[in-house]
Amino acid sequence: MQDITPGVSSAPTPSEELVKELSQKAAQSSGWMKFLGVLMILYGIFIIFTIWGILVCWLPIWLGILLFRAAGDAELASRGAPRQLLEYVRRLNRFFLIQGILALIGVIFLLVVIFLAGMAFFLHLGGVF
Repeated sequence: MQDITPGVSSAPTPSEELVKELSQKAAQSSGWMKFLGVLMILYGIFIIFTIWGILVCWLPIWLGILLFRAAGDAELASRGAPRQLLEYVRRLNRFFLIQGILALIGVIFLLVVIFLAGMAFFLHLGGVF
């Protein structure tokens, strides 16, 4: 039970207002996060049927689940469970970390392919002259 003392305001503190506003903003994005999460899960399921997809299908499925759960955390936080806001941030942090690592691997792979294609081109020209 809350102690009501005359002259003391029960208005929310600035940090409570900030948490409430952050929770509401996070919840506004939850629909799109769920949509993208479902698409990533479906993508993971579809690539199971390819030779290379069997090896990496778990990645988009895992990322989709992370997004879907983060969206749920955002909704819970906006309904009055501010601790879920921290879990929301943790899940998004993990999502972006994994996406960043995958992007870096993709860039490195692209550079290797460009280098090998260039070497093949120059080796082919060397044989012509």
